[in-house]
Amino acid sequence: MRPLLPTGPDLHIEDAMPHDLVAGIDEAGRGPWAGPVCAAAVILNRDSIPDGLNDSKKLSEKRREVLFDMITQSAIVGIGFASVAEIDEINILSATYLAMERAVAALDPQPEAVIIDGNRAPQGLPMPSQTIVKGDARSLSIAAASIIAKVSRDRVMKKLAEDFPAYGWHKNKGYGTAAHRVSLLSHGVTPHHRRSFRPVHNMLYQDNFLTR
Repeated sequence: MRPLLPTGPDLHIEDAMPHDLVAGIDEAGRGPWAGPVCAAAVILNRDSIPDGLNDSKKLSEKRREVLFDMITQSAIVGIGFASVAEIDEINILSATYLAMERAVAALDPQPEAVIIDGNRAPQGLPMPSQTIVKGDARSLSIAAASIIAKVSRDRVMKKLAEDFPAYGWHKNKGYGTAAHRVSLLSHGVTPHHRRSFRPVHNMLYQDNFLTR
């Protein structure tokens, strides 16, 4: 019989790097129509790695919240945001890189190297970087960062939903659901909507469209 392959993220990518302090980086919120984009950078404490770390998309909201607290208590964590205004000014990809750079800058101590989910890296990082496709499912450090970024952004969207309850951000987190589209048509575009995103942009230029 063939040996069973390991499932879920581990530390083999981190272990293969010639550095002791390696941070995993991931983002949340590139696709939504509203709200900021968030990135997180995490240097795990290898003596206290929470059980069950995985790609945040594979975890329930309740489990992400539990792991968020466990990660922040045991690891070195940096969180960075790029605002809606920055997204509209420099585009979502550049804003995502900006959020990643801010997340890394928030780490103390600074990492010797970083590993980033995806296939492209910010150019403004002051240390070596390596991109990892599907990194949140392969690296425990990136998986931890994916959880931190997701929970951090979700909390922001839930807070914004208190002032703009019609858009359902506490549920859809700003993504372009059918209900969100209906709310846009009924209630207009808010200051928290990304005007550079085509669906929002197109609605803005419809006759008699509302802007809040």
